[in-house]
Amino acid sequence: MSRDAAIGVVGATGAVGRVTLGLLRERGYENVRAFASARSAGGEVDGLTVEEATPEVLSAGDLDFCLFSVGSTASRELVPQAVRGGAIAIDKSEAYRLQDGVPLVVPEVNGERAREHDGIVANPNCCSIPLTLVLKPLHDAAGLVRVRVATYQSASGAGAQRMERLRAQDPAEGNLEMDWAFDGEEFDEETKLRAETRKILELPELPVSATCVRVPVLVGHAESVWVETEGQLSPAQARELLKAAPSVRLVDLPSPRDAAGEDEVLVGRIRPDRAAEGNGLALYFACDNLRKGAALNAIQIAELLLAARPVAV
Repeated sequence: MSRDAAIGVVGATGAVGRVTLGLLRERGYENVRAFASARSAGGEVDGLTVEEATPEVLSAGDLDFCLFSVGSTASRELVPQAVRGGAIAIDKSEAYRLQDGVPLVVPEVNGERAREHDGIVANPNCCSIPLTLVLKPLHDAAGLVRVRVATYQSASGAGAQRMERLRAQDPAEGNLEMDWAFDGEEFDEETKLRAETRKILELPELPVSATCVRVPVLVGHAESVWVETEGQLSPAQARELLKAAPSVRLVDLPSPRDAAGEDEVLVGRIRPDRAAEGNGLALYFACDNLRKGAALNAIQIAELLLAARPVAV
């Protein structure tokens, strides 16, 4: 696979952007440029001089891929410019995730959808990615009937500034405020998790109930999941399925600390759901939300599309 693709990382000075640059370097990509706001332009990140992300620069036509890790407002402004310049934009914000015609992709789950792009591929929420990785093999084997999930999301999911605030926080305080929009019933994070899970798994009517909380952990999201299936699925069978699943690793007791720095979703505590009326399982997993939950997934999308390109002769 070619490693000479010209790749722009937009939002390079943020928490996800920095991890993206590091992963690209680890994977042998050398033609990489770092972009950020005017405030950061001229500085340095991961040995690269930061360029200002302007519509003119991104539409210049000298990039093959643009990996965006910025807010929705900036993505809506800049992503179309990158596409206009001929780049494929892989966007981490929520701007395009649920837009008709834009693939929302976890390569191990629905990678074939990435090839249907019209210049933009959406990178899912940092909880939707590991959740669908775990649910996909269970659904293929036994058919999902409903899913209930509780997420415990680290400070890094809210960005580098929130991480610094946690580092400076008195340990006795021991909490983090919720930072998602609230409609009086649900946080928008819970609504997004349901909608994205349905889109990625292509199960538009799947009942999904989510409760999302922010916890005082720097890196690593954890999720407790309760699933009901059409067919019988024992814990032992579920373990075998997940053991064989890509980007998943079975462990006895997953934790955000153990998941930090890892590229796999750590899954464990697979057991019967004693409250289920039908066939029910409970499980728990942890994932590095900056790596597989964000940066790595975007890079894998780009690699999938690179591999699908015709070979020049």
